[in-house]
Amino acid sequence: MKDKDIKKAFQKIAKEQGVSVETVRHEIDFAITAAQENPDPQIKAFWQSIPRKGEKVTPEDVIAHIVGIAKQKENLPLFILTQMDFLPSAIA
Repeated sequence: MKDKDIKKAFQKIAKEQGVSVETVRHEIDFAITAAQENPDPQIKAFWQSIPRKGEKVTPEDVIAHIVGIAKQKENLPLFILTQMDFLPSAIA
């Protein structure tokens, strides 16, 4: 998923929720931070597998990575779906 498409997804979510795009990014970032604290080795491995432009994984990094996985027709592990409930709306 391209950065411009992710930006559009954030704008769509913000409009639907009646909040700013920055609030959407903040909430997604908060969920990412919480999910990364999970001690399960599978979950830690998932987070470490995400390509990132900087030191910290961003909402854009996560969405692009998960969309890339989905495009490869791989099934997302259930633990990812349960922690990332914002994704269906973001990629719709």
